Amino acid sequence: MQLPTTDSVLGDFNNTSFTYNGITTRFFRDGDKYVVNTDSEDGKLKDFEVAYVFGHYPLQQYLLPLSRGRLQALSIAWDSRPAETGGQRWYHLYPDETIDYADPLHWTGPYQNWNTRCAECHSTDVHKNYRADSRSFDTRYEEINVGCEACHGPGEKHLSLVAGGKLNEAKNGGFPTALSQRGTWRLPDGASIAQRSSPIKGNSQIDSCGRCHSRRGTLGNYHYGAPLMDTHRPALPQWPLYHPDGQIRDEVYVYGSFIQSKMHQAGVVCSNCHEPHSQALRAPGNGVCAQCHLPSQYDTPAHHHHSENSTGALCVNCHMPETVYMGVDARRDHSMRIPRPDLSLVMDTPNACNQCHQDKDARWSLDALRQWGVTFSDTGRHPARAFARAIAGDTRVVPQLAQIAADPDAAPVWRGVAMEALGEAGGREALQSATQMLYDDDPLLRASTVRALEFLPVHQRYQLLQPLLDDDVKTVRMEVATSLASVPFDQISPEQVNALQTLFTEYTNTLAMDADMPGVQLQLGIFHVARGNEAEAEAAYREALYLNPQLIPAYLNLADLLRSRNKDNEARTLLRQALSIDLQNGPVLHSLGLLETRSGQPDLALDYLRQAAELETSGTRHRFVYAIALHDLGDPTQALEQLKSLLRSTPENVDVLLALANYSNEQELREEALAYARALTRIAPGNRNYQQLYKQLSGAALQSP
Repeated sequence: MQLPTTDSVLGDFNNTSFTYNGITTRFFRDGDKYVVNTDSEDGKLKDFEVAYVFGHYPLQQYLLPLSRGRLQALSIAWDSRPAETGGQRWYHLYPDETIDYADPLHWTGPYQNWNTRCAECHSTDVHKNYRADSRSFDTRYEEINVGCEACHGPGEKHLSLVAGGKLNEAKNGGFPTALSQRGTWRLPDGASIAQRSSPIKGNSQIDSCGRCHSRRGTLGNYHYGAPLMDTHRPALPQWPLYHPDGQIRDEVYVYGSFIQSKMHQAGVVCSNCHEPHSQALRAPGNGVCAQCHLPSQYDTPAHHHHSENSTGALCVNCHMPETVYMGVDARRDHSMRIPRPDLSLVMDTPNACNQCHQDKDARWSLDALRQWGVTFSDTGRHPARAFARAIAGDTRVVPQLAQIAADPDAAPVWRGVAMEALGEAGGREALQSATQMLYDDDPLLRASTVRALEFLPVHQRYQLLQPLLDDDVKTVRMEVATSLASVPFDQISPEQVNALQTLFTEYTNTLAMDADMPGVQLQLGIFHVARGNEAEAEAAYREALYLNPQLIPAYLNLADLLRSRNKDNEARTLLRQALSIDLQNGPVLHSLGLLETRSGQPDLALDYLRQAAELETSGTRHRFVYAIALHDLGDPTQALEQLKSLLRSTPENVDVLLALANYSNEQELREEALAYARALTRIAPGNRNYQQLYKQLSGAALQSP
């Protein structure tokens, strides 16, 4: 981030223009000023003086001022790559979309706001200073760029030591935070991969880097030296941000990928590969990997099967493939994995072979690997298969998910993902896994387990989560607050009420610091609904929609709140407004279907529910509810067909089997009903209700002619 000068501005402001979505934006000079004439918040063309330049390579953006202290990142960026590689041009960050002034992705919208989306990671000691009453900012920072104090903390003592010539006498150079964790590495006799001489202690360096190099939410102002999960809530490698095998899909940066990797588990830290102050790699080419991986073993055609000095001979091209974001910015996947075209064939996940050989398919890549003697024996039981099936709602994967969650040798982040997937399935396995992991030393596992307990009644959650009310790590406490928001105060002691009130106050105060973010207002609304604060919840949902008029979950939640207050017409209007934003939105169609069911419009309800069911690609709820509605609204035959179709994709779904057993019995399909009941007793042999149903249907089958 720099002030605009002849040295810092890379873009062509020599009265050039760029046209996007029918709007022609002009870039020109006015004396020493750099000016952009483009569409403003109201869609009208206006002049905006560039306040700052943002970034350098491979692209540069320009920050333009708006009212109420806002700085906004213009969505037309300068491609600063050389002309011979396609650069030296203006281009739009969303070339395949139609973004106008009413869209929240427009440069004037909330998602291009520097104060909340950019400043924390591009300047030092940032204080956003948002005022919700005026929706204004008074954002301040100590340094315009990322300086020493951003990572190491206050530098007064360091400067004093330097001035007194005593720098060598002080620990950490006088800075309060030590981040040097490269360690020493050695190559054991006969080994081809180096090992740390002593185990790494703590995650201070990775946590410091991860506060910016991660997809995460903020938990108030960052504090140097604090654990990442005490100041931020990092996203896990889950769909749709990541592919089921953990490869990057959306723009997730580095942290969530790296903590999956074997390198991280072996004790590698960021500075083993990157020089943090110059941003340079520790060595050119394969030299970075050769620090630990014996070149005679790995940097040879016998290993990589490509010609020496070719692109295929570069370690990173096979183990850290690139994905391009922001149009021109190629970023490498830091999960550092083996290419798996076998998984591409069965799951449609990407693989490095075909990301390079784009004229070939995954079968060709797999055959090539087999010719080299590389085979995969775990295609069917690979953890990624379990996560993909869990995404689809297949409950047969529950035992495998429980194994992953309990595996001490698995990366903690994958154990957390497995635990949350178990929570989606619910049931005994999820509860057993949760009780084992809820008090784990790793805060990531604690937080994931708290999230996984949502399937339990609130009184059971409260019994389990009481010890975590004052957890040392803020992310965990925030998850506990969310989980226990619906605890009725009249059913617990005054001391317990005080403890919860303290936690809830911390939660709402933390969210208030990011009240300018639509998603935070959505969270606040959900919390207030759970607490029974309907007026506060409605205000939060409406604020979320003011900030982002296209935030579909806010429409859904507000409509549900209005419906619960018998305001069906208002709810219907909101849902239809949401549907006008996205005609193919399954949750909106589903909610409209439920609303019309209650309103006595069966034909319209079934049409909405059918559309939602046809659009469902993950989970089973919309298809299941559609089947139930078919039955309840007078078409049991079609309901059975819908349920049978759903069972084919989720063969051990107990809800589907139970409905099939009951509906088949109603239609006097005794043998089919008995078969479904038998499947239920096999899946859950300890369930007395299933046993009783099976006995009843067995008796009915014997009595039938």
